[in-house]
Amino acid sequence: MATDIQVQAQQIRRRVAPWVLVYRRKSEHLFFKLLMYLMLINIAFAFLLPIFYMTSTSLMTIQDYVDPAVYWIPTVFNWENFTLAYGGMNYTQAFKNSIIIALAATLGQVITCAMAGYGFARGEFPGRELLFGLVLFSFIVPPQTIIVPLFILYKNLNWIDTFWPFIIPAFFAQGLRGSILTIIYRQFFRGLPWELEDAARIDGAGPVRTFTHIMLPLAKPAIVVTFLFSLVWHWNDFYEPMMYLMKPERFTVPLRLQILYTSLNEMTGGQAGELYNEPLIMAACFLIVLPPLILYLFTQRHFVESVERTGLVG
Repeated sequence: MATDIQVQAQQIRRRVAPWVLVYRRKSEHLFFKLLMYLMLINIAFAFLLPIFYMTSTSLMTIQDYVDPAVYWIPTVFNWENFTLAYGGMNYTQAFKNSIIIALAATLGQVITCAMAGYGFARGEFPGRELLFGLVLFSFIVPPQTIIVPLFILYKNLNWIDTFWPFIIPAFFAQGLRGSILTIIYRQFFRGLPWELEDAARIDGAGPVRTFTHIMLPLAKPAIVVTFLFSLVWHWNDFYEPMMYLMKPERFTVPLRLQILYTSLNEMTGGQAGELYNEPLIMAACFLIVLPPLILYLFTQRHFVESVERTGLVG
């Protein structure tokens, strides 16, 4: 009797269990999918809200900005804010200065950080781990703590109020966050198979030729990531240009923001005044972030693929 009951229970389990498992799997899949979308929506909201606020406010008049009934959509689109911001920032000259600094420093870091990263990843020499520890240490130390000796050094070299403090260190795998770029290259080169170098060595290629003809062409994902990172970091940098650049005609785009009202008063004969104008400030900020946004729109797919291949996520 007991055996018959057990047999019937097993038969019922065989008929019910597959449906229960399928339902459970679908429920878990749906739950994790909803959770993932919820997290992505929250992250997108956190990043997009400041952009929406900046864009909306930059198109407002002062009356719309102080009106509590107007929050997102202005009653009149005031394009004059962009005209005043463009002229007050001397945007054309500041854009040229930023491009010169950003492109030259980025080119130097992409090349020399690749060489340094390759040396730390594949080379064997005394003190390699100690030197890489110093690279990590330079990544941890804030630049504000060493700005005084750097300023004295650049002053003795007559580099103050020139672009050399941003360009020359970049060609020695240093400069703005150069240690991070070196670490990215090191991690990428460490993931490549050693058989590539063995085959190159058998064919008679030396270390330099192996790096330039074999390893560097394979490092395109790391090159894309470091190029975009370095370019955007140098474009948005405010602290170092503020310390090393003195004349307004040499200021970068972010640096021109602090003398916006001074420039406007010079243009209008003092009619701009010193009253804080949030829509005008937001229009100037929009002009600052516009080039990196355009760059990201055109390189988004390559950037995402390169981030995944270099192992920066996960």
